[in-house]
Amino acid sequence: MSIPIYQVDAFTAKPFAGNPAGVCILAEVADEKWMQNVAREMNLSETAFIFPEPDGFRLRWFTPAVEVDLCGHATLATAHILWETGRLAAAEEARFFTRSGLLKAKRMRDFIELDFPAKPEESAAPLPGLSEALGISIQYVCKNKFDYLVEVDSEDAVRDLKPDFPKLQQIEARGVIVTSRAKPGPYDFISRFFAPRVGINEDPVTGSAHCFLGPYWAKRLGKNEFLANQASARGGEIGVRVAGERVFLGGKAVTVFSGTLLVKN
Repeated sequence: MSIPIYQVDAFTAKPFAGNPAGVCILAEVADEKWMQNVAREMNLSETAFIFPEPDGFRLRWFTPAVEVDLCGHATLATAHILWETGRLAAAEEARFFTRSGLLKAKRMRDFIELDFPAKPEESAAPLPGLSEALGISIQYVCKNKFDYLVEVDSEDAVRDLKPDFPKLQQIEARGVIVTSRAKPGPYDFISRFFAPRVGINEDPVTGSAHCFLGPYWAKRLGKNEFLANQASARGGEIGVRVAGERVFLGGKAVTVFSGTLLVKN
């Protein structure tokens, strides 16, 4: 039996931008070691694996190194493939059962909206070595269950950042988000995301980080809807809407290639 696999650029309207994700469509549950090996072979920040369940799909995400609890761009890519290949009708909602609970996706005209859990800030003690690892002075630091968030004083500071990745790898968290208000223009805030501890020095566009960034900036800017820019080399654009305990993430996606896995689990 053939196993279809796709590569999709997420949070972008054009190929070779945004964040690439693998999407592997399974007929049934697969061996964890095999999924990890496929993710390592794809060598993308995340590869998603789905198989059908009653009233939806089971969805899991793997980096080349580990399985993760939440991933926005690979969920967007997966929903895109389900509609593009006709596995879901255009008006059907995508429902995913995951380690982070039930996640949903809808087609909204020319983009996809993800319904994700909000991951608001918790207080954090000063982290020895974090400023040195980032190579910048820090205005404020907090955390949630996944990541640390660092606010710096300007958009230029975010864009010019050159972290020391071996030092950053010592920080005990999935990743570190660095953010600031954006300059006047289309964006409300910008960010970058570093996760060397899970095998990703810099993630191009990180949907799950915006489950943290959305509530963070809602408190500081006094509004609930944003257009955000993740300022990696590839770059990406995310619509963010905060609604209580949920964060809605909007973006586009482009299929780059499709293929068939010849090595079975």
